[in-house]
Amino acid sequence: MGILYDVMDHVATITLNRPEVMNSLDPESLVDLNEIFQRANDDDRVRVIILTGAGDKAFCTGSDLKKTNPPKESFAELTFGRPRWLYPFAGLEIDKPMICAVNGYALAGGMELALACDIRIASSNAQFGQSEVCVGSIPAAGGTQRLPRMVGLSDAMLMMLTGDRIDADAALRIGLVSRVVPFDQLKDEAIRIARRIASNAPLAVRAVKRLVRDGLDLPLLTAIQSEQFALGLLRDTEDRLEGRKAFQEKRKPNFVGR
Repeated sequence: MGILYDVMDHVATITLNRPEVMNSLDPESLVDLNEIFQRANDDDRVRVIILTGAGDKAFCTGSDLKKTNPPKESFAELTFGRPRWLYPFAGLEIDKPMICAVNGYALAGGMELALACDIRIASSNAQFGQSEVCVGSIPAAGGTQRLPRMVGLSDAMLMMLTGDRIDADAALRIGLVSRVVPFDQLKDEAIRIARRIASNAPLAVRAVKRLVRDGLDLPLLTAIQSEQFALGLLRDTEDRLEGRKAFQEKRKPNFVGR
């Protein structure tokens, strides 16, 4: 099976499971991945999502070029006749926090998949690259837009215009990942972070994600006004009252997402 899905302790783990081809994505895997993302977003058991790859060499090396052929439809038909993203995760909209555990190569579309997540942690053997220009293409799954927003213009341009790879330490230095851990600790670290997030109030966590993501494209004052509106919406929730009560009683809160 190309994509694996598992839920435990409010954490969904989505695993790209094609290690024999460096977890590259063929058309079938792209369809499955999009469906599983939606499944995780709709799953009431899930508060946090971990995305990773099978094996010890690669998270994802992008499209499987041996199986990815140009679409039969014209671009005009795809754009105006039945609009859809060329890559489903280019416009990924998931309310729940996503952690990408990068276990090796994250190249081309694989790096863009990592960029679509909220938090990225990497194993010490990870490598990152936007190498599309080397094969006559461009990062078209969000790379040209997300990468400069995350690491700054100069580092993003250097990666995308040369197609050169960087290692995990360089990725940490430029802010592409939050931390680097030995390969054998990556899974446990991702689960630890996910469970820490999952222990917090679900509505507040999702509100923070939405505010941060939406606010990046808003004027500061408008974004702060949205923040105040969200605070008002959360003010009378059961979880906010429970959080204060648990603090007063010096116990762990029991958040229910209401």
